[in-house]
Amino acid sequence: MQFFSPAQSVGYIAFVLGVAAFLQKSDRRLKMLNSIQGIAYAAHFLLLGNIPASSSSLISGVRSFLAVKYRSPWLAGLIVAVNLAVGVAVVRSGVGWIPVIASCAATLAVFMMQGIPMRVILLACTFMWLANNLLSHSIGGTMLESTIAVVNVTTIVRMLRALPGKPILPADEVTAES
Repeated sequence: MQFFSPAQSVGYIAFVLGVAAFLQKSDRRLKMLNSIQGIAYAAHFLLLGNIPASSSSLISGVRSFLAVKYRSPWLAGLIVAVNLAVGVAVVRSGVGWIPVIASCAATLAVFMMQGIPMRVILLACTFMWLANNLLSHSIGGTMLESTIAVVNVTTIVRMLRALPGKPILPADEVTAES
């Protein structure tokens, strides 16, 4: 495996964009950066020869861009249908369905949800993409999904702490009360 092949280098670009996306508290900025990251990811997987992941990433990039302006359940359904149709056309093994399923679930999350619930579903999708990336030998993608998982959990915790009533105690208060 070449660490700086064109395919892996594009994966590193997707890594930077993905981390930047999930550092955002703003749903709009998260979706915009996620859109750009999806396009970089599509190129990365195309270069790796993983057509199902490339197709799902491209559809996800377009989806995230559309989700900035629209929250239509009909549009979500259309994008899920397109993703499934493309999946039927390009998936050749069970493993190929992992990114398709992740993209479909993420589509429902970005169109139908917001805030913490959206990020929780995106976290589950992150774990599906992590499995895909490990199987695809994607260095940048594996780094991306691993980092996104940590960053997304951190952002979810930050958002929970900002809620009225502060349901999650800061670490120093947990220690003092224990």
